[in-house]
Amino acid sequence: MGSFSSSPPTLPPGPSDSPAVVERGTAGPGSDIIRSTANPLLKRARKLRQRKHRDGTGTFLAEGVQPVWQALEQRAPVEVILLSEDLLSSEAALEIVREHERRGVTVARLSGGAFATIAQREHPSGLAAIVGMDRLALDDLEVKETSLFVALHGVSNPGNLGAIVRTVDAVSGAGILLIGDTTDPWHPSAVKASMGTLFGVPVCRTSSEATLKWRERHRMQLITTSAAGEDSYVSAGYLLPAIALFGSEGEGLPDQLEQAGDLSVRIPMSGAASSLNLAVSAGVLLYEIKRVVGDA
Repeated sequence: MGSFSSSPPTLPPGPSDSPAVVERGTAGPGSDIIRSTANPLLKRARKLRQRKHRDGTGTFLAEGVQPVWQALEQRAPVEVILLSEDLLSSEAALEIVREHERRGVTVARLSGGAFATIAQREHPSGLAAIVGMDRLALDDLEVKETSLFVALHGVSNPGNLGAIVRTVDAVSGAGILLIGDTTDPWHPSAVKASMGTLFGVPVCRTSSEATLKWRERHRMQLITTSAAGEDSYVSAGYLLPAIALFGSEGEGLPDQLEQAGDLSVRIPMSGAASSLNLAVSAGVLLYEIKRVVGDA
C-alpha cells in the first residue's frame, strides 16, 4: 500500500531540552515547537498508555510511521498528529504529514526530547497521532457470502491480538470479534503489532450469547479450535461465511462456545510444546481456510 518501511528507523536521540520552553518554528504554517515535558498535550498523550484514560476519552495513541500513515490512509478520526522533525528520517512520511496538514489535520511539532517522553519505542520514529476509537457493534459488521471473521475469547496478550489483526488483514478477513474479558485492541502493544492494519480491520466487543445469535441470524459456519479438536485443520470442510473462534492459550474456549461449533479443529503437534502461540495458530488456520475456499 506504500513505500514506507514497516519498522521504525534507528535514529539518534533528540537534543536535550529544558522544560517550559516553546520555540517559534518554521517547519509548517503557524507551528510552534513544543519543548516542555509539562505541556498539556504531552501529558494527555502519556496518559493514553493507561486503558482507563483511553476508555474515558475514546482516544488512543498510535506511534510510528506505519500506524500513523495507515490511520491517515484509512481516514481514521485523527485528532492531532505529533511530529518531531528532529527524529523523523522519512521524507515520504514528512510529506504525507504536510499534505494532511494542508487539508486541515492538526499537527503539533515537538522537539526530539519532548517526543521521547511520549514514545514507547527504543528508537522513536518522531511520528505519532492521537486517534479516536471506532467503537463498533455486531450489527455494524457487514456479512457477505464470502466473509471470514475471527472471534477471540479471553485473550489477554495485546501483542498477540495485534498480530492476529495483521493476519486477518492479510487474508482479507471481514473483522474481529472480542468476546468477554479480552485485551484492549487500542493498547500500544496491540497497535504496534498490527502495523497499522487495525485501522482497516473492523473490531467489535461483544458477548458469547450475542455472538451465537448473530452467527445464527447470518447462517455462518462456526469453527472452534482446541488441542482436542475432532478434525485436523487440514481435513475439515470449511464453508463461508464463517467465524474462526479461538480461546486463550491457557484456558481455551468455554464449554458454551466449544459445543456450539459446527467444526472442531486441532493443529497437530509432534514436539515437546503443548500448544502453539495463539497468533501463530490463527495464521495457520486462516491461511488453510483461505486455501480451501480459494479466493472467494
